[in-house]
Amino acid sequence: MPAAATDPRLLPFSGRVALAILRGEVTAETFTEGEPARVTAPLTDLCPTPSGRRARQLLWGAAVTVIERRDGHAFVQAAACGHVGWVADAALGPARAPTHRVSVAATHLYPAPDLKTPEILRLSLGALVTVTGDAAHSPAAGGARGPAFLPTPDGFIPAAHLRPLTEPETDPVTVAERLLGTPYLWGGNSRDGIDCSGLIQAGLNACARPCPPDSDLQRQALGTPLPEGTPPRRGDLVFWKGHVGWMQDAETLLHANAHHMAVACEPFAPAAARIEAAQGDRPTLHRP
Repeated sequence: MPAAATDPRLLPFSGRVALAILRGEVTAETFTEGEPARVTAPLTDLCPTPSGRRARQLLWGAAVTVIERRDGHAFVQAAACGHVGWVADAALGPARAPTHRVSVAATHLYPAPDLKTPEILRLSLGALVTVTGDAAHSPAAGGARGPAFLPTPDGFIPAAHLRPLTEPETDPVTVAERLLGTPYLWGGNSRDGIDCSGLIQAGLNACARPCPPDSDLQRQALGTPLPEGTPPRRGDLVFWKGHVGWMQDAETLLHANAHHMAVACEPFAPAAARIEAAQGDRPTLHRP
């Protein structure tokens, strides 16, 4: 088995049950074809052990393959990035094909197409939803039409906050900029909190481009390494050991970082010096 395939973050094997594709590669009590499912919580932690420390997070609508269920938890593999781990079984529901993605920092799901109704829950940038019909307009004062809402099986979402999956974004940095000010959260993937690799995933996923879950895997898989001294440009990825960010322009770094405890943009040169001093690693520029 290739070394990358044995990475426990990507290996669809719970220690007891493995996906059938691993027959002959691992020793498991049981092999399974897996069960398609989707995340039905606004946000759920993906953990290496049941109720363990967060490794990553999965958003509403994310497709997963369930490999094992045990004591209120499910061992799953995320379809988008391949990351495996345990989630609360209650956070999962039947598989459903999404049609749209939340394209703003955050939005709300409502029980009716009426902005004055109490919201059901909040959804983050990147959440996946299934639109089931035409837009309906919220009532507004004086008989005017209010904002449009799109129906889903779970409620209504402002139409302006959704983008069809058939129309992916074209600039991942523009997507990442929508999360400026989001609190830093280790392993986070949402507007409620996000880390450096989560910010890269948010930008690339919105552009329908595959993206591994963690910065070391992203460093291996994303873009072409450029010679040292290459002038950076918007959209370049900058990697250090354990950290990654977007170049917002030739002189500005956009990244989720513990220095600001937030998604922030700052001049690249002093930021690079600070990170190099902390990480002991010179930056590497990658061009997607």
